[in-house]
Amino acid sequence: MQDVEAELKTLMLLGLDGDSAAQERLLSRLAALLAPFFARRLARGDAEVEDLVQETLIALHTRRESFDRASRFTPWAYAIARYKLIDHYRRSRVRGWRPLEEAGALFAQDLTGDAMAARDLAVLLGQLPPKQRSAIEQTRINGLSTEEASRATGLSPSAVKVSVHRGLKALMTRVNAGGGHADG
Repeated sequence: MQDVEAELKTLMLLGLDGDSAAQERLLSRLAALLAPFFARRLARGDAEVEDLVQETLIALHTRRESFDRASRFTPWAYAIARYKLIDHYRRSRVRGWRPLEEAGALFAQDLTGDAMAARDLAVLLGQLPPKQRSAIEQTRINGLSTEEASRATGLSPSAVKVSVHRGLKALMTRVNAGGGHADG
């Protein structure tokens, strides 16, 4: 799944930078992913699936400038697809019933919360001095040991520990004060 995310995001960024061939590859790749996404959710024929794929691709293309380059691409794209599906259900006045055991199959994996958390974390870490930010990223996010982080950052192991401690303390102070939100 990470390979798909990396591929699609790369194509999206190239497309945003004016590479029309990358934009065409992105839309073609997305069409192949969206068709089964919609087919699993619709009881009717291929024509509706194809219509929804096309509507979603058009929406993605026309809204591409709203994509945040620092965010993950697939949650953004699938959010648009879900909105198109909801619009379709409203237009069709679909009122379906499924056993509760099948409810998980009705929804796409929602990664938007992860993307928003990653964005908020990036905002918070961006407020720290570089040494503290790097030490926290290496140890707490990338999972390196203090020794490995020391080699990666060029800091002594004790400096890594102190930087992590001070950085986490500063982050907690900001979050508790309400100043750590990406919106505020």
